[in-house]
This record gives sequence, C-alpha cells and structure tokens, in this order.
Amino acid sequence: MQLSDLPLRKAAHIDSIDWSSLSEAEAKRLRELGFDEGVSIEALHSGSIFGRDPIACRVGRMTVAIRRAQARAIRVAIAG
Repeated sequence: MQLSDLPLRKAAHIDSIDWSSLSEAEAKRLRELGFDEGVSIEALHSGSIFGRDPIACRVGRMTVAIRRAQARAIRVAIAG
C-alpha cells in the first residue's frame, strides 16, 4: 500500500521507496528526514483543503509533513 493510502494513526513500516519517481531535491529531503526501508511510520493528519495536502507523518521519533505526491512513491506495510 502507498503511504498516501495509509489510514491515519495506523502503525506501519516503509517497505520500499521509488526514488526514481521523485526529483533529486525531493529524494534528498526525504533521505535527510530519515525516510528509508524498514523505518517505522505513521500517518497522523492530512490537510483539509483541496487534495488533502500535506500529510503529517511520524517517521521514527520525528513528525514531518510531506506532499501526497511524494507519499505515493513510498510503499508501506501495516505493522503486526
């Protein structure tokens, strides 16, 4: 499942990231924020305006906001 489809407050981990679908700057930012295979992740909140952007996610112990388009490049598996 894509991170953009992960239900809110559902614990998961990152299975894979399609780095080739992201721009170089987007990929660099996600790497710097700790996005990598095996990392725990949880969608906390999504925007309420057009497109429901951004998505607030807990990555490890940090909370970050990313665009839904970037979240579609991230495959996750629900924990448990």
